[in-house]
Amino acid sequence: MRSGSGGLPLAGGPLRFAEVEVLARNTPPRVIAAASLPDAVLAPLVAPRAAIARLPVDRTAIMGILNVTPDSFSDGGRHADPAVAVASARAMAAAGADIIDIGAESTRPRAAAVDTATEAERLAAVLPGLVGLNWSIDTRKAAIMVEALDAGAALVNDVSALGHDSNALALVAARGCPVVLMHAQGSPETMQDAPRYDDALLDVYDWLAARIDACVAAGIDRDRIIADPGIGFGKGLDHNLALLRGLSLFHGLGVPLLLGASRKALIGRMAGDVPPDARLPGSLALALHAAAQGVQIVRVHDVAETAQALAVWRGANLD
Repeated sequence: MRSGSGGLPLAGGPLRFAEVEVLARNTPPRVIAAASLPDAVLAPLVAPRAAIARLPVDRTAIMGILNVTPDSFSDGGRHADPAVAVASARAMAAAGADIIDIGAESTRPRAAAVDTATEAERLAAVLPGLVGLNWSIDTRKAAIMVEALDAGAALVNDVSALGHDSNALALVAARGCPVVLMHAQGSPETMQDAPRYDDALLDVYDWLAARIDACVAAGIDRDRIIADPGIGFGKGLDHNLALLRGLSLFHGLGVPLLLGASRKALIGRMAGDVPPDARLPGSLALALHAAAQGVQIVRVHDVAETAQALAVWRGANLD
């Protein structure tokens, strides 16, 4: 993919493509001219994505991460004081975050489930301070979704793709709110216990396609759905690399894409044994990789640095 006037627009954005790689199970990949694709296959690749949750459609949007948890893998405990959490949210918005993703339950590998009352209590003191900000709620529980949406959340981000809570699917459909559907294999407690795939890229794609169809059938407008391949959620290093190398495949889902790879363990596996708070260079590399693959949203801890990196990348490649 590249910028310029040649080829076809990718998802209605500034990147263009003239060829596609055709992937099938147990079959060698082949490259063909994009213009030769059947209309039904080509349409989701080129159609402009709907504007969602006040996010920009002309550049890669930044979702800032704010965890009000004691045990998240990177920033757990840093925002336990509600005043600190609100100040951090406002600082991220000022630094270039298009939306702030607030979470009160850690879903890191081996994390134990948190009951609804505890999750609600962690959020209660923070939500009133978010007035005027564009923010989303990172939760698997319908009751927490209700509280957040009533308090002004613009988006639901569910790592279980509305599958953890039996009430979540109907709730999101009834409220008409945008939602991020993320792929995960297993629950946080067990998801890193020897995850297996026949073909990680195609398995995750097919799962997301089926989940999107199920959500649409339940009454959720396709134009309100965002897909996330779920880096690190029930995946080993090879699985994560397959997803990163094949990110552009997910445009075939016909919805905006989100990549959340900031500070994750695969960076340490790839670049040396570095702790989460020393993984900024790797996080920026993955954010720029996502932008180069046409991903619409990156979910990051380091907002100011990511905003600068993306601005320079756009200037060098697109503007």
